[in-house]
Amino acid sequence: MAQPKIAVVFYTTYGTNHAVALAAAEAAEAAGAEVRLRRIPETAPKEVIEGQDAWKAQIEKMSDIPEATADDMEWADGYFFSAPTRFGVVASQMRAFIDTLGGLWGSGKLANKTFTATTSAQNPHGGQEATLLSLYTTAMHWGTIIVAPGYTDETIFAAGGNPYGFSTKPDGFDDAGKAAVAHQAKRLVEMTAKLVG
Repeated sequence: MAQPKIAVVFYTTYGTNHAVALAAAEAAEAAGAEVRLRRIPETAPKEVIEGQDAWKAQIEKMSDIPEATADDMEWADGYFFSAPTRFGVVASQMRAFIDTLGGLWGSGKLANKTFTATTSAQNPHGGQEATLLSLYTTAMHWGTIIVAPGYTDETIFAAGGNPYGFSTKPDGFDDAGKAAVAHQAKRLVEMTAKLVG
């Protein structure tokens, strides 16, 4: 069976989705995938970032992680996206990256791949489910195959019970969350492996 190639693509401001992406990449590799961990380029003005010590520190912390490119998207057999919600949809930085992929989409190079997503928000009803559903709508336009975790494992319930994908608060990525992310990543690898044969 071919080794599935998974792109773990994330955007983070203060580190929550970075931690989720690291856990997903580790679990995907443990499940047998070749993994590329990639961060979304920052689009916020430099003066805004420089004015917030935590934001600035997080960017420095991730400086060794390559930025996501269209080449990474074409390379992958499956995608694990992680980004915070902003007003019920994904952060604009992630949308800006997605909006650069029209050429790949138009040539069918995003189709017939797998896709799953996770998110975070300040509180439990801060738009997590809407954010995941909007990401899945985009992925459906690409022609990808959605691999939501559903209620396929007890870890989903222990981490809050979101069947669309793991979601958390900034201070809520605990061991239960790591287990749910690991299950979601493993499920993505298993479904992708079936496609790539």
